[in-house]
Formats: sequence, C-alpha cells, structure tokens
Amino acid sequence: MDPALSAVRLSVREAVHTLSSEDGGRIFSTLGSLKRYLGQTENPALPGEQEEFARVHFSAFLRCLVSKLSPDWLELLPDGQLEELWASFFLEGPADQAFLVLMESIEGTAGPSFRLMKMAQLLARFLSAGRMAAVLEGQCWQHTESASPLLQETLLIRVVTLPDRLGNRLQRESLAVFLPQNYFPLLGEEIVRVLQAVVDSLRGGLDCSVSFVSQVLGKACVHGRQKEILGVLVPRLMALTQGSCLWQRVCWRLVERVPDRAMEAVLTGLVEAAPGPEVLSRLLGNLVMNSRKAQFVLTQKLLFLQYRCTTPMLQSLLGYLATDSQRRPLLVQALKELLETWGSSSAVRHTPLPQQRYVSKAVLICLVHLGDAELHDSRDELLASLMAGVKCRLDSSLPPVRRLGMVVAEVASTRIHPEGPPLRFQYEEDELSREMLALATSRPEADGSLETGSRAWWWRAPPCLLSAPGQLACLTSLCYLHSDDEFVPYDMSGDQELKSSKAPMYVRDCVEALTTSENWERWEAALRALEGLVFRSPAATREVSVELAKVLLHLEEKTSVAGLEGLRQRALVAVTVTDPARVAKYLTSQFYALNYSLRQRMDILDVLTLAAQELSRPGRLGRAPQRGSPGPASQPSSAVAPAWRAVVEERIRSKTRRFSKDLGCRWVPGGGGASPECLTCTIHWILCCRPLVTFDLLGDDQLVLGRLAHTLGALMYLAVNTTVAVPMGKALLEFVWALRFHGDA
Repeated sequence: MDPALSAVRLSVREAVHTLSSEDGGRIFSTLGSLKRYLGQTENPALPGEQEEFARVHFSAFLRCLVSKLSPDWLELLPDGQLEELWASFFLEGPADQAFLVLMESIEGTAGPSFRLMKMAQLLARFLSAGRMAAVLEGQCWQHTESASPLLQETLLIRVVTLPDRLGNRLQRESLAVFLPQNYFPLLGEEIVRVLQAVVDSLRGGLDCSVSFVSQVLGKACVHGRQKEILGVLVPRLMALTQGSCLWQRVCWRLVERVPDRAMEAVLTGLVEAAPGPEVLSRLLGNLVMNSRKAQFVLTQKLLFLQYRCTTPMLQSLLGYLATDSQRRPLLVQALKELLETWGSSSAVRHTPLPQQRYVSKAVLICLVHLGDAELHDSRDELLASLMAGVKCRLDSSLPPVRRLGMVVAEVASTRIHPEGPPLRFQYEEDELSREMLALATSRPEADGSLETGSRAWWWRAPPCLLSAPGQLACLTSLCYLHSDDEFVPYDMSGDQELKSSKAPMYVRDCVEALTTSENWERWEAALRALEGLVFRSPAATREVSVELAKVLLHLEEKTSVAGLEGLRQRALVAVTVTDPARVAKYLTSQFYALNYSLRQRMDILDVLTLAAQELSRPGRLGRAPQRGSPGPASQPSSAVAPAWRAVVEERIRSKTRRFSKDLGCRWVPGGGGASPECLTCTIHWILCCRPLVTFDLLGDDQLVLGRLAHTLGALMYLAVNTTVAVPMGKALLEFVWALRFHGDA
C-alpha cells in the first residue's frame, strides 16, 4: 500500500471520528489540519495527496459535514468560528463535487428545517462567490477519454434546473438569487468568465473544450430562458468579438457544439438578441454552411414554418446570409422559395394574413440585399412567381391582401426588372404599407413614393401573365391608370360575379359536388342550383331522395356562402315535397337518433312543417301524381282548356267522397290539396314509432319539444278536412299527455 495514500485515508478517518465529539477546539483543529489537502494553508499537502483526497474522499467528507450540521454543533465555538470553517470546505474545494453535494443535501432534506435553510444560504454564497464558473470551467479541461458522461449529465441537469428544484423545495422561503430572472443572468455572466478562461488558455497553448458550456447554453434555451441568459451573454460577446479573431472562433465553436435538439432554441434566441446582421455574423460565422440543422433552422423554419420573428429579426437573419460571399447563394435560394410561397394561390387562401405579411417583408428585405447581377441570373423564375402572386392577391376579396400584393409588386418589379416600365397602383396607405415601403428605401431604384389618400382599386390579371415573365409591360399598361375623376361612373349594380365553375345540370352531379368536391366554387354552385333541379327533375330526385336528404341534413359550411342556411333548408323542403313518403320517414327517424345537435333536430321539424304547407297548397294539385284513371284534366289541352278545366275540377271537388280505414290512407283526387298519405304517415312516425332513446324532458330539450308540438299542430291543421283527423288527434293528445306526465314527474 502506498504510504502517502494510507496517510490521507487515516487523516480523513480521524477527522470523521473527531466530528462526533463535543470538543469544539479539537474539531476546529482537526478541520484546520485537513484543509491542507485543499492547498489552502501555508503548508499544503503533496500534489498526489491533494489529488487523492479530491478524487476519493472529498464528496464523502462533505456529506459527513452536512450530517453534523445542527444548532448545537455550530455553537460549540463562539462567534461562528466553526460554521465559517465548515463552510470553507464547500467554497474552496472542488467546485463540481461541492455543488452536487449541496444540491443533494437540499433535495434530500424533508420539509422546512434549520439544516435546509443553512444549506440554501450556503448555496447562495456559493453562487455569489462565482463558484458556478469553476463548476463549468472544470469540465472544459476534461479530456474526452477521461470525462465521465454520467457526471457531466448530472451536472448539466442540476445547473439548468436549479431554480425549479430550489423553488419546489423552499417554496415561499426561496432566496432571491434562486429566482429564474436572477439566476439565468448570473449563469450568463459565469459563462462569459469561463469563455475568458478558455481564450486565455488557448493563448497559452493549452487544449480545452467548450462542449459542456454549449450543452448548458442549449438546455437553458430549450427550457425557455433565452431572453434571460442571452440578454447578458450577447452584449458581452458583441464587445469581446469586436476586432478579436480568437474570440470570434471561440463563439463559433460555442454555437457549433450546441446539440441538434437545442439548436433551434439557441439560434432563435441569438437572432432575437443580436442588434444587427454584423453582430450575428461575428457570433455565428459560417455555421449555416457547416451545420445542416442550423441551415434548416435559419433558411426554412424561421422563414416558412414560423412567423413570430419581428422585422428587426428578419433584417438580422437575412442580412447575416448576405454579409459573406459563401452565404449569399443561400439568400438567393431563400428569395426564390419565398416568392414561390408568395405566389401560391393555395397559400393565399389558407394562410393567415399575419403570415402573408411576414413572407412579404422577407421578400422585400431579400431584394434589398441582393445585387442586380444576382437577380438577373434568376429573373425569369422570380418574375413568374411574382406575377402569380400578384394575380392571386388582386383577385382576393380582402382589401389588406390586395394592398399587400400591390406594394410588393411595385417594389419587386422595380428590383427584378429595372429596365422595364415600373408598376404603379393606387391604394390607400396605412401603417403596414408605409412600413413595407420603408424596407425598400435603402436602394434608390426601389421607388416607393405613391399618392396618399387615393382610392383603393383592384383588377383581374389575365392568365397569360402566369407563364410569361416578359409580359411585365402588358401588366404595367393594364394597371397604370391616369386620373379618371372626369368620367361618369358606370352603372354596375346589375353585374354578377363571374364563376370559374359551371352549375351542375343533374341532381346526381349536385350530390357528388356536395360530398366529394374540393372546389369551393363548384360546391357553392351545386348548392344554389339544387332546389331548381329537384323541381325540374322529380323522377331523378326520387332515385336519390334519401341520400340527398342525408347530405343536406349533415351539410357543413366549407366556405363563406351568403344565405347558406336558407339554401340548405329550401333544398331539403324541395326534396321532401318531391318524395314525401321516404324522405319524411327518414327525417322523422333521424329526429330521435343519437349524435344530432339541437339545431339539426329543429331543422328537421322546420322542414317537415314547410313541406307539409307546400303540399297543402291547392295550386300543387295539377302537379301531384295521379293514381286513379285519367279524367278530363289529363286529356290533351286545347286553346280553351284552361276555361273548362276549372269548371270540371270544381265539380269533382264538390262531388268527391273520401274513405279511409287507417293512418296509411290512399290519395283521393280532388281533395283539399294536401296529401293525407304524407301528413298522416309523418305524424304516425313521430308519435307512434319513437325509439327507446328519448330526450331530457326537464332539461335543455324543452325547446325541441315545444317546436315538435308546434310541428304536429301544423300538420294536424293541414289534415283537418280528412277522415284521419280523429286518429291523428288521439295520437297527438296522447303525446301531449305523455309530455305533461313526464314534466310533472
């Protein structure tokens, strides 16, 4: 056994035994002699003994010191002498081990106690003394083969989650230094101190690594603390990298070593904290060229998948791509993709207006940074996307979208095609248009001066402009208008909007359009044409009547259609009138079905009432299908047919007798106009064929039941002249009595 190692072990064992005594002087002397292994006395121990004490015995000895902590033990010596000597082991020994023991002891203490508060106060002294920098710095000198992954992972978690852990343990007794708004700026200052030590070591020719510091920075940003830590770190690094290539390379390495899972959080925080593209370029270098993750974040995610960046952030990001010749091809590619997105008709329809503004600003900023030669090489592709976007936006019904297209078209056309005639639009300036025009004022040729207070207008661009970039002059001649105040306004009150989709000609085509079509104009056209097609083609309607009723009952609004509810209701009434037996049976069966909203159930009742009223009109008698033998009214008409037909119909109406055995009556020509078959079957299905699933009679279904009673009363009134009135009245009376019985219960 090595004598030196044996001596260290014996000294530690003796000190642990002495701590259990109540002799304050002896404890003080023993602890003082043990400090020589920390190298903090006039006669320090040998380097080998110090290394062995730190590597083997230090953590265990600190845990022993924590276990002895009590008010009586500290009072063994007056004036806090013993407490100060006790604390010095944590503040002067290996920082990483001391930090872990402090965190372990705080988290392991159950409930508020003297020991918990003393350890928390000692940890606060540990942070205030700058010992966190020693914790981080100690991992920078670890060689890859000697570093402990488990130790580094434990340290990483404890360092970043310290405010959460201390807050959970101390609750309202937490100290100010442990609050996130105070701790993470302190952590940023400690990182700067560690980087300064790294720079000094590199100047001295020593090897070191910033990987652990990068992991701490990345994990803090992932936890949402970018503003606190980068708000301190970026200003300091901005000053230190000014004119220092070594500091710039250290910063590049710091960001490059951030784990991929944290790269987005770090880069987003840096773009937000950096005051300009020059500072961002000094902090990142050519990271976007060396890291695929960084390139995806900077050129894809922040530009296309998010739109939270402010205008200064966009200027810093795109300016960073423009400040180096190696990165400028990425800026050109970003402009192409931005204009392609800007020119997508699908994007115009489905993306929110803030995101469209965001992409438009990015397009203008890219145009400011790119030169004429770079734009000339991609002119055709850029113009094609620009013209497509202009057409889509000028076709929009939203004034902000149209104004956005006008502003971008004016600036972009001047930059992309400076030789051609400039585009000029008339529109009302607002804060957004002035802001976007200000983005292009850095180049004289991007003339953004427009008349203020002019009337907003829009036009429909011809389709040929989508594939003909050379038609820019044509577009200019169409949109460049002189003052027209002297002309009399044209009467456009009778104009109708042109639709790109034709209305369906058959009922089945309407069903298909309402169920499967993704073309919203075709969907709307089918809904508007459906009522007329149903009445014009009753035979075709009866083939799909139930299916069509099902589609209309479950129809949801896919686009903004004026009067959608009225169109849907009239179409349902038309289908019910055309095929009353089957459609009424379907609707009444669905009235009691599950998973229907209150609105749908009330729609069913409204449709049944309106259909019954339509069937009861006398004017529908000639159009109703006749089941008896053809009479004089069915013979070919002549010039005087209308005159004698009225006389014949009046005689038939006065002489006809009606017979019925049950609710399923047959049609008797010449009746009062209503179809007893439809009316009686409807009431029969509603009153007598209810399933077991019923409504909450005392709850929110009172409105439905009231409407149901109204519908039944209307049907009863329409059938009052028929022989089925008595059984219908009995059924209705039983239904009302059941409602009252349940209500009283």
